[in-house]
Amino acid sequence: MAESDWDARRCCAKRVPTAAQATSKQAILAAQRRGEDVETSKKWAAGQNKQHWITKNTAKLDRETEELHHDRVTLEVGKVVQQDRQSKGLTQKGQATKINEKPQVIADYEGGRAIPINQVLGKIERAIGLKLWGKAIGKPIAKGPRAK
Repeated sequence: MAESDWDARRCCAKRVPTAAQATSKQAILAAQRRGEDVETSKKWAAGQNKQHWITKNTAKLDRETEELHHDRVTLEVGKVVQQDRQSKGLTQKGQATKINEKPQVIADYEGGRAIPINQVLGKIERAIGLKLWGKAIGKPIAKGPRAK
């Protein structure tokens, strides 16, 4: 009886492998040889500081090839914004504060470097009272009753 107690203790005293040992390639292969169910999953970009995803289309747009490029604001729009701002005696910072945008946004639109965003163009239009897109660039905005 004493011998059987010793064997019972001996078989239950197996060491459980640590996480590093259990995930090693050798441990996985040994478990597969024994016929145990092994679940493996590879973490994508584990242990790396990759926060930004660049897709194929984003990379193409960034290269700005001839057939695929970002549209920019025309210089005509930039001149209209700049002339109106100067006629009112505002700085770029003052104009940007008026429409709740950064001064760099106004500088980009005036320089023709900005990618047109309808919301920002609308804010600038309302602030200066002139059209900034379509065929009527630089013409006053017709104020009338809104359609419901």
